Formats: sequence, C-alpha cells, structure tokens
Amino acid sequence: MRWIAIFTDTPTMLAVRAQQGQAHLDFLARHKTEIVLAGGCRSDAGGDYVGGDYVGGDYVGGLWVLEVSDRARAVALIEQDPYYLSGARQYVLRTWGKAFEEDRVVL
Repeated sequence: MRWIAIFTDTPTMLAVRAQQGQAHLDFLARHKTEIVLAGGCRSDAGGDYVGGDYVGGDYVGGLWVLEVSDRARAVALIEQDPYYLSGARQYVLRTWGKAFEEDRVVL
C-alpha cells in the first residue's frame, strides 16, 4: 500500500538537521525498499533559480512516499526516524495512488 508522509518542521528543526542529518540519511538508506522517495521541502522565500532548479530558502519540512504493508508500518518507520525523534517535526499521513498506475515514474 502506498502512503505519503508530509512533514512540517518547527523552528528548532534547523539545528536538528545540522546535528542529525547523517543519522537521518543513514536511516533512509536502511529503509529504501519501503521509503521509496524522500526529500526536504524548502521555503520559497530567500532562494533563487539556478539552471531551472529552485535552490535556497530554509527547509520547512519534508515529504516521503512509502510502499508498506499497512498504516501501522508507515507510522513505525516515521516515528523511528532521527528527525522525528527530535520532537521538532510533525507529520500528516495519507494514502496515495498514482493517476496513471501503469506509468513508471523516474526522477
């Protein structure tokens, strides 16, 4: 079953990112068969476009796409992540499906 987790960071999360960034990335790598896509979301204030990509702006949250057996497994993964364990991050969890299920998504 596919889920998306939408994370919202508190102001103290910037310091947590600096302290726990590698542990968070290691966690994602260990669970990449279930957390199939993950990345940070940035504010659209204070950044600029470079080569067609937006860069800059402070991180304000994140987004994961999970492919797991059930909601309980999604929650377990989220709540084991070092970023979540810091207490500086909240999340909303939703089921998710692609509009064109037969099309492969390549990023």
